[in-house]
Amino acid sequence: MKKNNLKRQNILEFTFLVIIILLLNILSQYFFFRIDMTSDKRYTLNHTTKKILKNLDDIVYIKFYLDGEMPPGFKRLKDAVTEMLDEFKVIAGDNIEYEIIDPYEEENLKKRREVMKQLYDMGLDPVNVYERDKGGEKSQKILFPGAIMYYKDKYIPINFLEQSLNKTPEENLNNSVEDIEYKLVNSIHKLQQTKKKRIAFLAGHGELDANHLADILQTLSQDYYVRRIKMNGQLNALKGYDAIVIAKPDSAFNKYDKYIIDQFIMNGGKSLWVVDGADVSLDSLAYQNYTYALDLISRINLLDMLFKYGVRVNPNLVQDIQCAAIPINVSLANEPPRFEMFPWLYSPLLIPSPTHNISKNLNLVKGEFTSTIDTVGHNKNVKKTILLTTSKYTRILNVPVQVSLATASMKPDLKMFAYSYVPVGVLLEGKFESAFKNRLTPESQKDMSKKLGFKTESKPTKMIVLSDGDLIKNQVSKVRGKIEPFPLGYDKYTKQTYGNKEFFLNAINYLMDDIGLLDVRARNIKLRLLDKEFINKNRFYIQFINIVLPILLLIIFGIIYYISVKKKYTIKNLNK
Repeated sequence: MKKNNLKRQNILEFTFLVIIILLLNILSQYFFFRIDMTSDKRYTLNHTTKKILKNLDDIVYIKFYLDGEMPPGFKRLKDAVTEMLDEFKVIAGDNIEYEIIDPYEEENLKKRREVMKQLYDMGLDPVNVYERDKGGEKSQKILFPGAIMYYKDKYIPINFLEQSLNKTPEENLNNSVEDIEYKLVNSIHKLQQTKKKRIAFLAGHGELDANHLADILQTLSQDYYVRRIKMNGQLNALKGYDAIVIAKPDSAFNKYDKYIIDQFIMNGGKSLWVVDGADVSLDSLAYQNYTYALDLISRINLLDMLFKYGVRVNPNLVQDIQCAAIPINVSLANEPPRFEMFPWLYSPLLIPSPTHNISKNLNLVKGEFTSTIDTVGHNKNVKKTILLTTSKYTRILNVPVQVSLATASMKPDLKMFAYSYVPVGVLLEGKFESAFKNRLTPESQKDMSKKLGFKTESKPTKMIVLSDGDLIKNQVSKVRGKIEPFPLGYDKYTKQTYGNKEFFLNAINYLMDDIGLLDVRARNIKLRLLDKEFINKNRFYIQFINIVLPILLLIIFGIIYYISVKKKYTIKNLNK
């Protein structure tokens, strides 16, 4: 009787469990939730991302070109991208679709090359990797760790892999994984834009010409309306623009142009200042071995404005042990030119701040004749953030100072490089005081108020100040008498690509961002790497613990189990 009751109870419990599972499955079709148990919340989407995905009004289609045989690091990147796209589908539903494509699926070599050329022309960056086949032979393979995103009648390329020179491959991979959400949602946001914001590149004060701004102008034009503007004292010259860029001026701003810029800022306009503290050019060393650096920031008449806003660009130059190289002619007289590469201390490789979303996870930024920046003033309404610094070993030279090519071939004395991580780029955010506050006469102030509406304090706004005009300057070459610009950040001498372009795109996007999209980059995924030094020192013990110890434990467990079973049955036999 007891057995029947127990059997009936077990059946009821099993039936009840099945019913609960069925009900949970039915309810899961109508209610969905996830719990992110990871410490770094890597599977939790930013609220801005969710908002953009929920408001999609058409299908976003992504073709992801990383599949097939690849090194383990790229497999991790592939998995991270597909996991993120799956998270996007949870929020956006059928408005997110994607497919994973292996360019090597095409067996015909000619067609495969055509596919790869098409991907390159569309904006995907190829990466060369080396792998070994089953026979141990080393072979080269080209991968495209990126995607093409389509929305309505537009498309945009997305390159997921970060390749910073100052980071290990593991760190670059980790940074790439951190930025996946931002790159995807930022691309969606760009494709959705119907009305472009307006950016004015100021001209008329010796700023960089169109050839040396070609790459940044062309790139920004894809997402913004960009024009070069001469103010010429016209009070409404900047009306209708959202941001201004002052790119390496070399002549003075008069009081009228300064007033127009100041009131543009007071009315909430964003500004990016890329100015030199010292006047010196690498071109001046082409025909002689030395030149002189002179004070420029005072000459262009911007020192007082920037000081009022909260920074001071200093009339000096930095030398940095962490620097780029330049070619120098080492041939003797009456011999054909023979160039060799030498480290150029006046071309520092600047370190982007790892803590701010503008500069986080970026490659080193190449400078040329860079000056220093100090933060000044006590305006509590202005927040100041350092975006770019020199390296640990920096020397500061006050102008006037001689700049000679001879320094390239000399071994630097580290004792002279006593400064570390000197600021050369600053972000200012908040409410600024007008540079013309308490400076205009009442009559002039009244007249200006009628025409422009004079303001002594700004609306909440942002500005970025960089103390090296060459940061935004792309190199050029002459091909058959025609000037061809290189991409911003590309060094034609070393063939390296630095982080200048990405830095400026992030800077502009941050200044123009009204929805906090760049905050998506705040995600931090902890890099849990093995301690290689510890592994090498304790290799035997690690192998013993991982290989021998489990086997020993199994043997010991087996012996104990055998003895206990034998003892149990021996006692039973004795009782019988």
